[in-house]
Amino acid sequence: MRRPCWPLLLAIALTAALVVRAPAEALEWRPAEPYLSPVTPVLALDVARIPVHEWLPGHRGIDLAAAHGQPVVAPAPGTVTFAGIVVNRPVLTVTHDDGARTSLEPVDATVEVGTRVVAGAPIGTVAQTPGHCVPVACVHWGVRVGERYVDPLDVLAGFGPVRLLPRDRGAFVT
Repeated sequence: MRRPCWPLLLAIALTAALVVRAPAEALEWRPAEPYLSPVTPVLALDVARIPVHEWLPGHRGIDLAAAHGQPVVAPAPGTVTFAGIVVNRPVLTVTHDDGARTSLEPVDATVEVGTRVVAGAPIGTVAQTPGHCVPVACVHWGVRVGERYVDPLDVLAGFGPVRLLPRDRGAFVT
C-alpha cells in the first residue's frame, strides 16, 4: 500500500491557506481632506479591483476618461517625487502631505521632481502615448499608502468609502 507523501500534502495545505486567507484588515488610513479628481469631468471607465495580496492580479487604481492634451491636476497637496517613463508610458507621482502617493499615467509632466504642489495645481497633460484604455484616452490613477494600494474613489471628494447602514437607520423609508 502506498503511503501519502506528507511533506507534499503539508506544502499544498499551507499554500492553499495563504491563497484563501481572509482579507487583511481594512485600511484605517483616511486623507486629511478629500482628494480632487486629476481630470474633469469624473467619468470612470474602469474601477479599482485591489487584490488581497500584492502578488495577485487586479486593477490597482481607476481609469478616468480624458482627452489627449487635457490638463491633469494634483489631487491633493504634496511634492512631485517622480516624472519619467515606466516601461513605455510617461508616469507622474505626487507624494502627498498625508503620506499617500498618487501615480498618474500616461501623463506628460509640466512640473519637475521636487516641485511643491497644492490641490488642483496643474502638473501635466494627458500624453499622446496610448494607455491601457486603447482605443480611447484615459488617465490611470493609482493611490498607495505605504506599499498598499487603496481605491481612489475612497478618497475622492463626493465619493468616499461606502458604509452600509442597518435598515432601521438613515433615510430608508418603508
